[in-house]
Order: sequence, then structure tokens, then C-alpha cells
Amino acid sequence: MPIIDILINCPTAESADAISAALIEQRLVACSNRYPPIQSAYTWKGKLEQDEEHPLLLKTRADLAQQAEDAIRALHPYEVPPILRTTVEANADYEAWVYDVTRDP
Repeated sequence: MPIIDILINCPTAESADAISAALIEQRLVACSNRYPPIQSAYTWKGKLEQDEEHPLLLKTRADLAQQAEDAIRALHPYEVPPILRTTVEANADYEAWVYDVTRDP
């Protein structure tokens, strides 16, 4: 039963919490972890930017990853939200819990 970690950076803790709550309520993800703020540097529209961002890690089943991404895109304030997916292995009872608390695709 493959599960996916989805890592996104958000501009505020509030935006990260709103995305987390919405996806958990929709049963698109099982849970989330919001990490302390980080300092990010990147090029945007030809200009070097430096901003504080709030990393958010979402955990879901592989067959819900696209639906979760679509929901993130609809809620995320960035024009191009950074959405990174990683397939992960976990203990069997944790994987079963992720499948139990998320909806069927």
C-alpha cells in the first residue's frame, strides 16, 4: 500500500494551517506536520527573492496524490505552488491507518 509525502512551502503559518485543515477535512490526506519557518531564496520573474516560508508535510495514499495536489493548487496563495511528492515506506499499521482515514479516490 504505497503512501506519499507531499511537501509544500507556504508564505504564512495561517495559510499552511488552512491548507492542512481543508485537506484533512476532505479526507484527501491523513495528517500533516507544519515545521518552523525557514528562509528561502529563489529566482522569481528574473529577480532574486528571499522570504520566510512555512514548510508543510502532508501524508496520503498514492492514489489520492493528484486530487490532493489539485486541492492544494486551489487553496495555495502562490501563483506556482511548490508541491513535491515522495513515495515513502512505512510500517504496515501506519500505512493501514493512512488508508483508513482517507477516502477512496
